[in-house]
Amino acid sequence: MTRYISKLFLSIFILTVVFPSQVQATGNAGDYINAKENQVVSRGDFVRASIKALGIQTSKSKRKLPYLRIPKALRSYVEVAHDRRALDMFGNDLQLARGITRGQALVILVKIKSLKSNDRVRFRDVRSGTPEAGAVSVSQKLGWMTPQSKSHFGVRRMLKGSEAKLLLRRVTGEVVPDREVPERLQPIRSSTFAPTKATVKIKSKEPQYVKVRLTGVGTNSSSRLPKHQILETIWRYINDNFVYPDNIDPEKAAYMAAEALVNSLGDKYSTFLRPSGISNLETQIRGTVTGIGAQVEQKDGILTIVTPLRSSPAEAAGLKPKDQIIKADGVDLTTLGFMEAVDRVRGPKGSTVLLTIRRNGNEFEVEVKRDEIKVPEIDITWQGTIAVVKLLQFGKTTENELRGLMAQVQSKNPSGVILDLRSNPGGLLKAANVVLSNFLPKGTDIASIVSRDRTRVDATTVSPTIRQNIPLIILVNEGSASASEIVAGALQDHNRATIVGVNTFGKGTVQQVVRFNDESGLKVTIAEWHTPNGKKIDENGIRPDLVVKYTSERDEQMLKALELLR
Repeated sequence: MTRYISKLFLSIFILTVVFPSQVQATGNAGDYINAKENQVVSRGDFVRASIKALGIQTSKSKRKLPYLRIPKALRSYVEVAHDRRALDMFGNDLQLARGITRGQALVILVKIKSLKSNDRVRFRDVRSGTPEAGAVSVSQKLGWMTPQSKSHFGVRRMLKGSEAKLLLRRVTGEVVPDREVPERLQPIRSSTFAPTKATVKIKSKEPQYVKVRLTGVGTNSSSRLPKHQILETIWRYINDNFVYPDNIDPEKAAYMAAEALVNSLGDKYSTFLRPSGISNLETQIRGTVTGIGAQVEQKDGILTIVTPLRSSPAEAAGLKPKDQIIKADGVDLTTLGFMEAVDRVRGPKGSTVLLTIRRNGNEFEVEVKRDEIKVPEIDITWQGTIAVVKLLQFGKTTENELRGLMAQVQSKNPSGVILDLRSNPGGLLKAANVVLSNFLPKGTDIASIVSRDRTRVDATTVSPTIRQNIPLIILVNEGSASASEIVAGALQDHNRATIVGVNTFGKGTVQQVVRFNDESGLKVTIAEWHTPNGKKIDENGIRPDLVVKYTSERDEQMLKALELLR
């Protein structure tokens, strides 16, 4: 997929995660919480406030911690919590800017204070034998937090500022009210949103119908959220009346609403990216990832190895294609979503992960040491005097390294070059420009970028590395998409190469990525690609000059390319 990033991260709108500055206590333990009364408390805020409220000393140690990202302002507090096993439930990526639930907050406090309780708790949302069950038991015995109802404690409900302040006051032994009145989740506030009036009519043995009058409806601004009054009213009514308040998850609701909004566009390339999704996207762009070094997919709900990467820790550990990863460090991955399961396998360079592998129905454990894995992009081989350049994607590796490698190819005076773009899904425009610059004269048009308001032409900016008299063959298939199609289309339009294979995928749109301060993001289509001669790529693809189908017995496409060059 091509992500339009004219200057990577210059055309991407990035908001940095900012953690609240440390504050001094002004009267009670609750004052260490930075979140406002009705604001969801972040994980980082709660960890810091808890350690300060309990008077635990911190130090500025430089020892390595097994987490992906730790802000400097929170490092000393994270270290204390880590040493007391209070952060185990979050895995290797603490995501300290995310909100914390009531149950997670209790677990942290119980772990920090080294408390235990085996008393059974009877709440429908508290599973026996879990860390949350033990923490809730301690809370019940010591009177830290009041359940939401007789049957539900509310462990999955997000912790608000007022609750967190009261909790820390009770944990530290301050005199606080005997009875805690559960705080309802507050609706989204808007300066243009007037209070609603609701009329409820209930008839015996009939469904309940609620008529809600909206106020302030009728804005003509297309930039405003459509029907925002309806959405805000729904949210307010849910928070005021839904019978299971602990099931209300503001973060989940917001993300699902964002996904629905983008999905309404009917564009399969525009999507809302949750934090894990945008991290994965950035990993592809960087061309590196820290982990075990295996391509995986989820089959029937189980993380399955497609192939271990060459010279990777996974290969060294003897992992094979079709191996199923059942557990990581004892955590059952079959109960997790794809990205959550992947995050459990990934981790800091040098750390180890104990994997439970299922192979041919048999299970065994293997310990794998994680390392920084370079995602393969370029593979150059020779068929006699013919150079075969295989590109697996158009990422940062291609952008930074291909020209140097192609200069080495030219130094060996090849009789021809085969550029293999089969099953290459695309990538960065800049990387595509780098590829084309090896074969086309400086200043040659390579594509038109057609947006709502204008059309701009992209051209090569440097001189070619491969002499113009050296024949060039491009191999494509139905998996060649986006940037692959830009390259094939430009070389075809300028009569620089012969295209061999089958019709390409037909993905000719441009996506721009917007990143938000909670590490989520938006990938949205903003333009279309056209070839230098004006041919639309999207849904049409690139038709080869010679149509040759692939067979598993023989690589007929490669054989045809070699035949043309010999």
